[in-house]
Amino acid sequence: MALTVVSPRIRGFICTTAHPVGCARNVEQQREVACSHQSDMPERYRVLVIGASTGYGLAARIAATWLYGAESLGIFYERPGEGIKTGTPGYYNTAAFQRLTKRDGYKSLNINGDAFSVAVKEEVIARLKAEMRQVNVVIYSLAAPRRTDPRTGVVYNSALKPIGAPYTSKTINLNNDTVIEMTLPPATDEEVTGTTAVMGGDDLRLWVEALLEAQALAEGACVVAFSYIGPEVTWPIYRSGTIGKAKKDLERTTSQINQLLQTRISGHAWVSVNKGVITQASAAIPSVPLYLSVLYRVMQEKGVHEEPIHQMVRLFLDHIGPRQTPTLDSEGRIRLDNHELTPDIQAEVRRRWELVNTDNLRELSDYESVKLDFRQLFGFAVEGVRYDEPVEVEAFLD
Repeated sequence: MALTVVSPRIRGFICTTAHPVGCARNVEQQREVACSHQSDMPERYRVLVIGASTGYGLAARIAATWLYGAESLGIFYERPGEGIKTGTPGYYNTAAFQRLTKRDGYKSLNINGDAFSVAVKEEVIARLKAEMRQVNVVIYSLAAPRRTDPRTGVVYNSALKPIGAPYTSKTINLNNDTVIEMTLPPATDEEVTGTTAVMGGDDLRLWVEALLEAQALAEGACVVAFSYIGPEVTWPIYRSGTIGKAKKDLERTTSQINQLLQTRISGHAWVSVNKGVITQASAAIPSVPLYLSVLYRVMQEKGVHEEPIHQMVRLFLDHIGPRQTPTLDSEGRIRLDNHELTPDIQAEVRRRWELVNTDNLRELSDYESVKLDFRQLFGFAVEGVRYDEPVEVEAFLD
């Protein structure tokens, strides 16, 4: 093992390095938020998080652990550091999470592998039987570009495209910070099918069926899948596009799973529609970084801006935690995007969206915060971290 100075290698919203100390500090800060809302610890509260290393999945695992002292098993697909080559931020996040849980006396198990595969599902069930028995909550927070169907071996790829017609809209050229107009061609039938296979509800159904068969879900357990709807300004590329079609499939499947769980274990399955935030996945969606830049400024001015950890604390304390009954919309979904989509906030976002250009980008939006959030996903620009000091980039998980 060797020490090295780690610098960000960023082009647009792609970063090929990660800082282990910065990532660790991010996890510590989220832990501090959860600890400030600590609740009564129920007896043996156990959580399985599928997609546990970044974004909302990581925040959900942190919230459950330091709100309730939950035991958790996290599944992720991350690359460790090797020599002086850094690992992925998700690997460093999980290493930091594990260190903190050990220090604070909480049980955490980790499986690094392809959550879509049969092998990982079997490994999860074996670990649960050996070390946790049954779980009370399953969080499904996968965001992946491709999936191999375990039954057929067919590889599906996701695409970020509109359906039926080209889509023209404003976006940010992330290499020179200019507001430009871009046009995306419509998706092919194959791209629509592929995106639904990757991001829809099929894999979640396989997970729930496997967990039920193994009797790994406690009586009354709940399954929560994360989704996003967003405002009308992004619907052509999101809600009405390939991603949206996949998310609608996820919602339909979750409703069917809800009926199955009610029958088998008096349990439930819900979709949680979360607020728009910058993640490694959302940063790649055209128009979304510009929309989020405007949204951040408006929500900050209104005093209702939230990061993922604040959303996940709300999810558990108000909806799915011990002794909680969720508040659902007319389609049976938990809505953590309720502040984002309030009429006054969206009216102001639409007004600024029509006006925003390169010259007034920083006046009408908070683009700098969006860029900062993106850097911090990889452990950079985190307050209190000395980036000129060499660090060890190899980390190890039990």
